[in-house]
Amino acid sequence: MQNTYQDLITDIQSKNPAISEKLEGGKKFKIKSDFKPAGDQPEAIKKLVQGTKKNQFNQVLLGVTGSGKTFTMAKIIEETNRPALILAPNKTLAAQLYGEMKAFFPDNAVEYFVSYYDYYTPEAYVPRSDTYIEKEASINEQIDRMRHSATRSLLERDDVLIVASVSCIYGLGSVEAYSKMTLTLERNNDYNREQLIKSLVALQYKRNDQNFYRGTFRARGEYLEIFPSHLEDRAWRLSLFGDKLEKIEEFDPLTGDQVRELNLVKVYANSHYITPKPTIEQAVIKIRKELELTLKKHKAENKLLEAQRLEERTKFDLEMIEATGTCAGIENYSRFLSGRKPGEPPPTLFEYFPDNTLIFVDECHVTVPQLNGMFKGDRSRKSTLAEYGFRLPSCMDNRPLKFEEWDLMRTQTVFVSATPGPWELEQTKGKFIDQVIRPTGLIDPPVEIKPAKNQVDDLMHECKKNN
Repeated sequence: MQNTYQDLITDIQSKNPAISEKLEGGKKFKIKSDFKPAGDQPEAIKKLVQGTKKNQFNQVLLGVTGSGKTFTMAKIIEETNRPALILAPNKTLAAQLYGEMKAFFPDNAVEYFVSYYDYYTPEAYVPRSDTYIEKEASINEQIDRMRHSATRSLLERDDVLIVASVSCIYGLGSVEAYSKMTLTLERNNDYNREQLIKSLVALQYKRNDQNFYRGTFRARGEYLEIFPSHLEDRAWRLSLFGDKLEKIEEFDPLTGDQVRELNLVKVYANSHYITPKPTIEQAVIKIRKELELTLKKHKAENKLLEAQRLEERTKFDLEMIEATGTCAGIENYSRFLSGRKPGEPPPTLFEYFPDNTLIFVDECHVTVPQLNGMFKGDRSRKSTLAEYGFRLPSCMDNRPLKFEEWDLMRTQTVFVSATPGPWELEQTKGKFIDQVIRPTGLIDPPVEIKPAKNQVDDLMHECKKNN
């Protein structure tokens, strides 16, 4: 069925040309809050907005703890009205920021993009003890849905604010394939029911007429019901009379009650890593070629065990890819599937963002060093796997962005911290905008530092003096 996907989409879209504009574009950011900027916030907001409009590429907000840096970021996003990305150093802080921003912008697309693993043990090999550790992971379905919602919003809306952890610099399916592998359906147009079903299967939706959950569809007489990958408690019901799409309903999949009627929907793939069949066929040819060259190299170096191990593992993976379109550990062949050249940066979330995106690096004194260190740790593990015949050398191109690549790829950036690091201050030549007075008007109390020697006697003396 995957073989015919492009033909099916071409046939459907030629009869009903897809709408190229964003389905939900044109909306502006609007804060809904009882809070008003106070303390140092109004001046900080004014200066940062001015700097952004004057195209200052780097700015630093030095805000003490409790000075309302999150609200300052929200006000800047509202006033500039541009898509925004807030980078946080971990999932916990990202979740906190997501909750706060969701409260500030209830009518806008505030999204959450973090690693979707509940736990993750990466594939590794320890030569000293001859220990191979197989990859083991558990995917959180709710976070996977939120990741799909984030990428869809970027392609369909202008008022997008994404809160992400540093894991967003890891490889993601290419935006070209993800945005093209869609199915646009419009009311009162003609569609062949069987072709629609085949197209949904090609988009990696599973047919399940009994258990209806996210990423599945079911066909019941003249009705075709789809549970989109980005929705949590809503699904779409298509009502077909012959080949004519008479009605599109959004309904509650639990109760079956209609929520609203729609004129147009766009179905995105159920996986970020979806790849058209022709690309898979080309990838298989290139993988075979690399396998042949690597086996020659291993045999020339008398690494016969490594050669045998690599041949068996790679040929099994190739058989699985040809039969099903995927295999365990398919991310190790991502360079061929994305069409990138050796050494080129992998496709990441950053490629989904428009050029006018405003980036906030929260707690930058922690986040920036993390961005700098992720590539090196990953590279060390993958090179060992390739050296001992567990993976092809191209597995090293399935990696996070190098710090230099991230630096080149990012758009206008505001670094936010109570203690900005040397790299951020170097970008702004030591200049920063401070936010010291809190919205309550309070500032940090004066701190007196005394030697530890005779501290008990000193404390008793102070107590007597104050009495």
